[in-house]
Amino acid sequence: MTRPETPPATPDEMAAIHAASFTTPRPWSAREIADILSSPLCFLLAESDGFLIGRAVAGEAELLTLAVAPASRRNGQGARLVQGFVQQAAILGADRAFLEVAADNAAALALYRSTGFVETGRRRGYYVTATGAAVDAITMSRPIALQHPTKT
Repeated sequence: MTRPETPPATPDEMAAIHAASFTTPRPWSAREIADILSSPLCFLLAESDGFLIGRAVAGEAELLTLAVAPASRRNGQGARLVQGFVQQAAILGADRAFLEVAADNAAALALYRSTGFVETGRRRGYYVTATGAAVDAITMSRPIALQHPTKT
């Protein structure tokens, strides 16, 4: 995938990145992305080859999806997107964030742990692969606190 000069801005561009990033759970279509983003509770963060969709309501924030194009991984985009998610969630009044991730997605688990998420539960057989195999979902959460600079 060639690196775009601007972040993915359309549901079609995001769906292409999502399709290159996921088999389990299945990738989202452009229509599904557009529908989610039409909700006033949802927000989008984007970098050159990746994006994150979150939702904040009633003091909680949910990281709905995070996708970074395979050729652009391991350069900090995912961590920056998660940090941006935490900041945006705090601005929107959330005091706790949560997500679900496939138990076999070691890279995502490492990313989420490195950004303060901890495992809070497991949903047995939550995802189904293209071959029909069941994969557990790990639920993770973390507190949110907006960091203010200290005055000296």
